[in-house]
Amino acid sequence: MDRITATGGEWVVGCLERFGVRRVFGVPGESYLPVLDALHESPIQYICCRNEGGAAMAAEAQAKLTGQPGIVFVTRGPGATNAAAGLLVARQDSTPLILFVGQVPRGSRDREAFQEIDARRVFGTLTKWAAEVDRPERVPEMISRAFHVATAGRPGPVVLALPEDMLREDATALRLPKGFAPVETHPGERDIVRMAALVDGAERPIAILGGSRWDADAVAAFTRFAESRALPVACSFRRQMLFDNAHPNYAGDLGLAANPALVKRVREADVVLLVGGRLGDAASQGYTLLDIPGPRQTLIHVHPDPEELGRVYRPALAITATPRAFAAALDSVPAPLRRRDDKLVRAAHHAYALWSTPPQDGPGAVQMGAIMAHLEEVLPADAIVTNGAGNFATWVHRFHRYRRFGSQLAPTSGSMGYALPAALGAALTCPDRLVLCVTGDGDFQMSGQEFGTLAQERLPVIVLVVNNGMYGTIRMHQERAYPGRVSGTDLVNPDFAALARAYGAFGESVTTTEAFAGAFARAREHIQNNAGPALLDIQIDPEAITPTRTLSQIRAGTLRA
Repeated sequence: MDRITATGGEWVVGCLERFGVRRVFGVPGESYLPVLDALHESPIQYICCRNEGGAAMAAEAQAKLTGQPGIVFVTRGPGATNAAAGLLVARQDSTPLILFVGQVPRGSRDREAFQEIDARRVFGTLTKWAAEVDRPERVPEMISRAFHVATAGRPGPVVLALPEDMLREDATALRLPKGFAPVETHPGERDIVRMAALVDGAERPIAILGGSRWDADAVAAFTRFAESRALPVACSFRRQMLFDNAHPNYAGDLGLAANPALVKRVREADVVLLVGGRLGDAASQGYTLLDIPGPRQTLIHVHPDPEELGRVYRPALAITATPRAFAAALDSVPAPLRRRDDKLVRAAHHAYALWSTPPQDGPGAVQMGAIMAHLEEVLPADAIVTNGAGNFATWVHRFHRYRRFGSQLAPTSGSMGYALPAALGAALTCPDRLVLCVTGDGDFQMSGQEFGTLAQERLPVIVLVVNNGMYGTIRMHQERAYPGRVSGTDLVNPDFAALARAYGAFGESVTTTEAFAGAFARAREHIQNNAGPALLDIQIDPEAITPTRTLSQIRAGTLRA
C-alpha cells in the first residue's frame, strides 16, 4: 500500500473512493468545507438536499437497495440533529448508514462554541458507534472501522465527527486497499440439518422473513426451499419484497392491522422459522404472537447478530448467519423424505388473496381501492414503491403485490416524511426502474422540500399525495379513544399540484376515481420524456380512513362501547 500526504478532507474523500462509494447525500456547511472542496475533484457525486433529515433518509434508502453503507455529510449542531430522524430509521430498519458531522475546531471543544454538540453523547444511543476523528492520519483507520461496524452483524448507523481544523491539516498515512465487502456469517452444517428436520417433521410450520442483509439470490434460494417443502411464507412488517406476493406459497405480511387469518396461523403453528428479522412490536402484533421468553411454538431463529438470538425470544434452535449465507446453504439440503400436503400452503395463500383484494366502493368521489386495482394492472413488476407513515400506507401494504427483491422502501420505524427522500435515493440508485412514491398530505409536508431536489436532479419519480386534509392516523386514534373530540389533527394544505408545477415539474389534481388512470398515464409520459418528477394530488374523502371502516363508523362504535 502507498503512503501519501493529503489534508484531512482529502483523506475522507479518498477513503470513500477506495471503498467504492459513488454517491453521497448532504446539506453543505462551513464546518466541512475541505471535504466539499475535495469532492470537487472526485468522481463521487454529491447530492445537495434541502434538509439533513431528507439527506439521511435518501442515503438510507440507497443502502437498503445496495447493501452498502449510505453516506451522509451534515454540518454541526442543528444540521446534525436534523439528521437524527434518518439515523432512527437506519437503526430500527437494520440499515448500514454513516453520518459524517462537521465539528467545531478542536481548540474550541467543550466551551459550547457556535453550534457545538458532542456527537458521541448526542448520538450514542441511536447508533452502533459514534466517534470523533481527532487527527487526520487516523482518518483511514476510523473510516475503515465505520464501514465494518455499520455492516457487521445487524447493520445500523455510525456517526463520525470531523473537527473543522483537522480537515485542513496535512497528514501522511497508508492508503486503504480498494473495495469493501461486509463480513458474512455462515450457518453450521449441523444447524442446517437440524433446521430441515424440524421443518419437515412439523404439521403446521410457517416461515417469517424479515430484517436486512438479503439479496435477490437469497430470495430465490429461499423460494426454492419453500417450494420443496410446501412451506407457507409470511413477511414481517414492511418487508413484503422478500417473497413474491403472487407466489402460491405466500401467506401475507405481519404488520399493522395484519390479516386475522395469518395471525391465527402463526399462533397455531407448531414450528416457526424466523429468518433475518427480530419479530418486533409491529410484526409480533404487540409481542403477542410468541410467548416471551419461551415461545409455545418451536422457534428456529436465524439472525446475523448473535446478540439478537435469545434477546427477546428463546429459540429452540438459534443460527447465527446472514440471510444471504443461510439461503445459500439451503440449496444443499436434501429433499424431504415425505412431501407435505399442499393443503396448508394453498389455504394460506387463498386467505392472503382474499385479504389483498381491494374494495371497489367507499365514501367520496375518489376510491382508493379502484386506484390500487389500476396500479396493479399498469405498474411493472420491478417498480420501486416508497412510502412513509400514515393510514394512507395501508392501501399500499395491503393491496399492492410486491413481486421482486428491492421493490419496497418503507420505514419499519414508522417515520413520517420517509417516502419522498426514499424515492430520491431509489431513483438515483436504480435509474432504469419506475419509482412510485406514495405519501400522505401530512407525510409529504414533513420532507416535501426534497421535491426540489428531485426537480433539480430531473429524476423520473411519480409522487402520489393521498390528501385528506388531516393527520389521519392520529385522527383515527382520537375517534377510538376520545370520539368526537378533534384536537390538533386538521391540516390546511397548499395546492400540491400547483406546488409541483412551481418547481417546473408535472402536477395534476385527481378529484374522481375515473380521472386517475388518465392522470397517471400523463404523469408517466412526463417522466419518460426525461422531464423530471410528476405529482398527482389525490383528494380523498376524510371519511375514507381505512379500507373497511369510516371515521363515523369508528366514532359510533366507540360511543356504543
